[in-house]
Amino acid sequence: MTSLTIAEAAERTGLTAHTLRYYERDGLLLHSVDRAPSGHRRYTDEDLRWIQMVTRLRATGMPIRDVRRYAALVREGDGNEVERLGLLLAHREVVERQLAEVTGHLRAIDYKIALYEGKVEQSA
Repeated sequence: MTSLTIAEAAERTGLTAHTLRYYERDGLLLHSVDRAPSGHRRYTDEDLRWIQMVTRLRATGMPIRDVRRYAALVREGDGNEVERLGLLLAHREVVERQLAEVTGHLRAIDYKIALYEGKVEQSA
């Protein structure tokens, strides 16, 4: 099993040590991170997988309160899958709307690029 320092975990996840400490302090992780006898945090593969999930949820705009709620439900264990599913489905709808909007913007940019490419080709 992997056991990484906070610096190593930060490097692996692309987050800062400050962000990792914040995630733990704010209840976004599944459990408190293990500590070495020296008191330094030691991150496991499971911790890193969960941090990656939290990072994805945050990167797609899930509010901290919803990530915190999702983490709390997972910590509680079996029996609340309906609520977990509801949180993720609601967030998926938001992400799909954002994706559709960005796709529309990309199409508009592609249209303009095609116009300018046509003009550049004509003048060449």
